[in-house]
Amino acid sequence: MKILPIKIYEHKEILAFLLGGIAVQTLPPFYHWYLLFIAFSGLFYLTETTQNCKQAFLAGYWFGFSFFAFSLFWINNALLINPLKTGWIVPICFIASGSFFGLFIGFPTLLSRLAGSSFARYLALAGWIVIFEWIRSWLFTGFPWNLLGTTLAFNLNLIQFSSVVGTYGLSFLMILAASSPALYRPSFSLKQKIGIFCIPLTIISFLYLYGNYRIAQLSDTQNSPVKIRLVQPNIPQAIKWSADLRNEHFQKHLDLSKEHLSDKTSMIIWSETASPYPLDLNKEAAQQIANILPEDTYLTTGVIRYQDDYYGGWKPYNSSLVVNSKGNIEDFYDKSHLVPFGEYIPFRQWLPDFIRPVTNIISNLEAGSGPKVIHIESIPPFSIQICYEIIFPHHIMTNKEKPDWIINLTNDGWYGISSGPHQHLVAAQMRAVEEGVTIVRNAGSGISAIINRYGKIVQKLDLNTQGVLDANLPQKLTVDTLYNHLGNILPLFLAVIAILTSAILTYFQINVEKAEK
Repeated sequence: MKILPIKIYEHKEILAFLLGGIAVQTLPPFYHWYLLFIAFSGLFYLTETTQNCKQAFLAGYWFGFSFFAFSLFWINNALLINPLKTGWIVPICFIASGSFFGLFIGFPTLLSRLAGSSFARYLALAGWIVIFEWIRSWLFTGFPWNLLGTTLAFNLNLIQFSSVVGTYGLSFLMILAASSPALYRPSFSLKQKIGIFCIPLTIISFLYLYGNYRIAQLSDTQNSPVKIRLVQPNIPQAIKWSADLRNEHFQKHLDLSKEHLSDKTSMIIWSETASPYPLDLNKEAAQQIANILPEDTYLTTGVIRYQDDYYGGWKPYNSSLVVNSKGNIEDFYDKSHLVPFGEYIPFRQWLPDFIRPVTNIISNLEAGSGPKVIHIESIPPFSIQICYEIIFPHHIMTNKEKPDWIINLTNDGWYGISSGPHQHLVAAQMRAVEEGVTIVRNAGSGISAIINRYGKIVQKLDLNTQGVLDANLPQKLTVDTLYNHLGNILPLFLAVIAILTSAILTYFQINVEKAEK
């Protein structure tokens, strides 16, 4: 009796697709870490047992297709906010995300298949996946979401080594650990079998012990006198931009901001595009904010800022403004890393007519000039990152001056009830560890949080809840890290060393085989 119409084990593409889906379960918020070994040992085994490079590519491609299509499925929530206009794009988005990002696993498995021995392919696979993760961070403006190193964020100790090698470096070590069981052969000697067992044990033990030591060195329970308030109004995305509700939404922010507000509060923080009014142009709205602010208290909010383009028009920016208790703008930051197909559409003018209903609901924003440090009297120097700018390793601060803390304003209401807000939060945690900097995150509808300099979430407001979070900033806001100074040099160095070692082993194996002939 046939249980299945096909023998799945004979179809590597199907197995690869299933393994990619299993790998999704290792990401936040699921963190089924043990599945890492099944997913990546399986991927390595499939690559090993393919007959040629084409099959190796397809095995990696279908693994990547499944992994990215399902782990990024939350993107479709944005399309379903107005299902009558954009709901038809959901299956296209699902297929497109898997089809494109699947290449970033397909090419590494193809290239690793060129190596001569199992151990050489094992090293090459880890090296090439990390290289292609890095390429994914800048190609076509980049999208380094769900880097494989984030699968270790279920334990604070395990991610501390990213302060040295970054999240890419954690990805490298994670792949080495998780794929090592596939090196096992029944014919191995006892010593070889123990050696294979020791690979993941050594890597995980090192990460845990290093993290435990680092946290013990940095642990600080004292708070500074700088008191902040995060305002999370939890306004549904479907009505956020309603012109009829504009005043109501603005008033909701004001009411939450002033409720039982301490005179000692240094700064109130609203989320991305929280203010429906351009406060630098709308003086009445700015004065309403000034009316609720105690003296020497500031308010930072996201807003669409308009700048005269000198030709009679206005250029819009996804911006953040710092407003003082007199209603004046102290400083601002314009988002520099815009979301393609979200905040602008590449080659908009050349797109066919049938796609115009979609392009008309997507903004055409201008990009800012990049990260900067804002200096406000009585507040430690800080910088601002808007929305997904926080996902880019080693791109969240200027090279000239390191801020004491970072404000991350975002609007995760687009993601709905999905894994998206959790994945976005973990990206901020990873940046905090990498750069050794405190990050204060306001997500509008959650998850808003204060993340200290070693990535611990000190306080938070949960997803889809309304409220305020009053807290004092940690006493010690920053710490120097090797990653902050060297950036991605070390993780790329590790990847290249692995690939070169693989190439050398393959070279010697070929020469030995020739000599034997």
